[in-house]
Amino acid sequence: MQDSVERFTSRVENYVKYRPHYPRAILQMLATECGLTPESRIADVGAGPGQLAELFLENGNLVYAIEPNPAMREAAEQALAGYPNARILAGTAEATPLPDHSVDFVTAGQAFHWFDRARARSEFARILKPAGWVVIVWNQRETATPLMAAYEALVRRYSPDYEKVDHRLITADILREFFGPQGCQKKNFPNFQDFDYAGLEGRLLSSSYAPPPGDPAYGPMLAALRELFDAHQVNGRVRFDYTTCVYYGRLSS
Repeated sequence: MQDSVERFTSRVENYVKYRPHYPRAILQMLATECGLTPESRIADVGAGPGQLAELFLENGNLVYAIEPNPAMREAAEQALAGYPNARILAGTAEATPLPDHSVDFVTAGQAFHWFDRARARSEFARILKPAGWVVIVWNQRETATPLMAAYEALVRRYSPDYEKVDHRLITADILREFFGPQGCQKKNFPNFQDFDYAGLEGRLLSSSYAPPPGDPAYGPMLAALRELFDAHQVNGRVRFDYTTCVYYGRLSS
């Protein structure tokens, strides 16, 4: 597989435009469950173009958005330019540029499944303040509606890489091992996007596993996507349903 740092380089524009953001209800949950305040310092690791970082910046937090991909960092710098508390930094989950015990929360949105978990755990423990929290977030596509079931089938048909990189490979046992004996807690939030055809196509092409232009599967995939859209659209729109899954806990030894 293409290196996980580079595989999104050609997909940045679609990622910025068509990936979902995160529900604001996450902030209240973290305030209640983990003591999040506007003064909390956040290290958002694998920040991409800054969708999760922006949630905390809107809350008034100082956010270190740490991203290894130069194109993604450039997109984050543009998207977060209006937030004086944003710090866009080169780094990885396994090697951040942050000092020891410097942040209250380490977050990862749509990124944890790319990490070397053992090395990332050591790094998170290093940069977290005592009793700091790790928060792992995914916008997980639902498959219950006819549209979402058909989309899942399309992805599996045309993206042989998909089953190797699906974040759902991160099981409860893997998370329990990562957090330690105390484990983590989970909260779910509903989320959705509303797309015309161009938006649906952009959403598909933002995925690292979607065949790119020039791949033999690219044209057939888009033809199948058009058929899918035409079969399920209502007034030229389709609704993409997600569950935003939030796993949070302290690292225990």
